[in-house]
Amino acid sequence: MFQNEAQRILSRRAFLTRSTTGLGAIALGSLLNRKSFGIEAASNTTGALKTLSFAPKAKRVIYLFQSGAPSHLDLFDPKTKLTEMTGKELPPSVRMGQRITGMTAGQSVLKCVGPAFDFQRYGKSGVEMSSMIPHIGGIADEIALIRSMYTDPINHDPAVTFFGTGNQQPGRPTMGAWLAYGLGTDNENLPAFVVLTSGSGGQALQARYWGNGFLSGNYQGVQLRNQGDPVLYVSNPAGVSGKARRQLLDAMQAFNKRQLGDLGDPEIATHIDNYELAFRMQTSVPELMDISREPKEMLDMYGAEPGKPSYANNCLLARRLSESGVRFVQLCHRDWDHHSGLPDGIKAQTKTTDQASAALIKDLKQRGLLEETMVIWGGEFGRTAYSQGDISKTSFGRDHHPRCFSIWMAGGGIKPGLVLGQTDEFGYNVVQDPVSVHDLHATMLHLLGIDHTKFTYRSEGRDFRLTDVSGELVKPLMA
Repeated sequence: MFQNEAQRILSRRAFLTRSTTGLGAIALGSLLNRKSFGIEAASNTTGALKTLSFAPKAKRVIYLFQSGAPSHLDLFDPKTKLTEMTGKELPPSVRMGQRITGMTAGQSVLKCVGPAFDFQRYGKSGVEMSSMIPHIGGIADEIALIRSMYTDPINHDPAVTFFGTGNQQPGRPTMGAWLAYGLGTDNENLPAFVVLTSGSGGQALQARYWGNGFLSGNYQGVQLRNQGDPVLYVSNPAGVSGKARRQLLDAMQAFNKRQLGDLGDPEIATHIDNYELAFRMQTSVPELMDISREPKEMLDMYGAEPGKPSYANNCLLARRLSESGVRFVQLCHRDWDHHSGLPDGIKAQTKTTDQASAALIKDLKQRGLLEETMVIWGGEFGRTAYSQGDISKTSFGRDHHPRCFSIWMAGGGIKPGLVLGQTDEFGYNVVQDPVSVHDLHATMLHLLGIDHTKFTYRSEGRDFRLTDVSGELVKPLMA
């Protein structure tokens, strides 16, 4: 009898169960009160990276994701050859047998089609961009335009997943989650990674586009809603005071802490941390999301209207969130997927996004924030030099094109006034300075002070990183 009792007490499972009481308490204490353990004082970040590999040029990122893939040929990469060849077959020597989607594979002829609108020269450098984006043209000397981006996937979901995570298969952490994990937050009352959405129609936005993958749940992007409470249940129900809410939370957390001590499950620690953050957000988020506090001239600069959700409102909110210490703000704007009706579609989308995108750069600069805030604008791939369907004077479409596309970046160590890369005369293939998605990720991390080859997380027996096993620094892009 005594021997059986001793075996029960001294068994491996019993030992681990009992010992986690102390280990769990230590983990919880470090999670909720980092300063008491000297963590913040001894490190450059509040995240997993206690020291950075390089002196950072950027402290935070604003990612203006244009869902559906804007046409580089109609916005950023002028091709007179396409205008001359409109209605004629794309030469087979240009395509070189590269795969195309099922939406145009059945066409007997792939007819070239030129840009829908004229291009103009902007800035001191005279960079050519569409006349449909005069506001972005007005900041040409503040941005770096990359005309030689390329990617692997040819369809939307894997392409968005690849751009966000460095892999086509779902399940990896997104850029924002990696930075939240590695760098932590500058404001304990706000999430490190926030997501805002706008637009309607086009491709659906999946929550995993701002997911945490195999990282802890507290690193996923927190989506702030456009209407009602910014976060569900952030407001107390009628008749429930802040004091009562705190008492309820304290009672619940007592059970969570006890469970953490018994099991040592890190996910319980994550729940505890998230509940505490949610309570702090009750006071910080509603005030931060109220853009009616902004001066009229600021609202007019963005084209923002309080109470009317829009991309412009979200760009202004992105500045407010970044200014308040949010590490990664991701705006997702839908309806750039123009398989038909492209001229009208481009006109509508540029009217919605042009002014506010440029205003964000101007606003950050005048506040002295642009130098330490990296802004990325772009979609998941480009559009084809040939038309999908028939071509008329007022309408045509373009299919998906991963071989080349354009994005622009600004601030945070990015060289301003730069045009990087070149595509062929059809805007079909990159012919100079190609930039892969992994290269972009590597450069972004470098400017944030992180060596992308060493920033890893072990999951299921292997080390993962945002750049997978690829990625080279795009040195011309860095100031």
